[in-house]
Amino acid sequence: MNDLQQKLDNLNERLIRAWAVVDIQKKQEKMDALEAEMSLPGFWADQEKARRIGSAASALKQEIQKWQKFKKEIEDLQEMLALDSADEAVNLREDFEVQIEKLEKMFSQMELELFLAGKYDTKSAIVTIHAGTGGTDAQDWAEMLLRMYLRLAEKQGWKTEIISISSGQEAGIKSVQFDVEGRYAYGYLKAEAGVHRLVRISPFDAEKMRHTSFAMVEVLPWLDDEVTVEIKPDELRIDTFRAGGHGGQSVNTTDSAIRITHLPTGIVVSCQNERSQIQNKEKALRHLQSKLQQYYEAEVEEERQKLRGEYTEAAWGNQTRSYVLHPYKMVKDHRTGEETDKVESVLDGDLMAFIEAYLRSQVKK
Repeated sequence: MNDLQQKLDNLNERLIRAWAVVDIQKKQEKMDALEAEMSLPGFWADQEKARRIGSAASALKQEIQKWQKFKKEIEDLQEMLALDSADEAVNLREDFEVQIEKLEKMFSQMELELFLAGKYDTKSAIVTIHAGTGGTDAQDWAEMLLRMYLRLAEKQGWKTEIISISSGQEAGIKSVQFDVEGRYAYGYLKAEAGVHRLVRISPFDAEKMRHTSFAMVEVLPWLDDEVTVEIKPDELRIDTFRAGGHGGQSVNTTDSAIRITHLPTGIVVSCQNERSQIQNKEKALRHLQSKLQQYYEAEVEEERQKLRGEYTEAAWGNQTRSYVLHPYKMVKDHRTGEETDKVESVLDGDLMAFIEAYLRSQVKK
């Protein structure tokens, strides 16, 4: 049993180091402050703000309980390994091995969150996908990526909402923007920003030729009330148009969709998911604030071009990750070297290996 005891001791040492970084006491104080704010009279007057605060308090509570529960499981297992009866301990060896392996996997996931120490890493995310070079295949690829990220969000327990979508002429989508609401959503999904390349036999080619297509993924943090950028009404051009795609009964029959252009920067945002112009305008302005905050915080012009959508063409030579379905199967991230032949699994949202490799590579830098 000495080998199992050593594994458990090593895991406990990792937990002690991580515990100091997590700073449970500080998180508890922040959660207490949020709960105190929730108990104030008139808290629910602004329901959107109240919902965000409630969600933040709930996420903190879950995180605190997760670390406390893990610590308790380590302590309980240590007590079990210290059984007086050697025979009983030997009989339980298989159970101990299974439990320790389970704890190691669980801790690796928890430990990964320690890498998410960026300014906005705990925030929800705004994700935009644009079809690039490749015509109809690229538009179909953009829709495949949308499904992939929606499946990833589902696996992670994040809430998603499509804000704006533009359908392709024959198939797929030209572009889509959606919210991913959940703690650390931006911290994880920032690993997905860049050009994604697909190589496959095209389902749209009668001669069944191999095609290469591209799509661009942009990820921004959802900044909520932390935004300090002032948006002046005279700097905005607001256009209305008839929504197409997802929505309720009246979405496709009225000019309820909103497109807002920030004239000084050229940044454009839109929202078409809600039934009314007012609701769409509110969401579009929130997205514009997040983009502008990032734009003005960018230190170099290249980063600002990225936020305007003028950077890195979604075409040959710029890909961050390749997905090959023919003549062999492989997904490879060109930034980290992480790869797998389980393409179908990746396209079904199993992306955490790639995300973890990216986050670890950023820590090394």
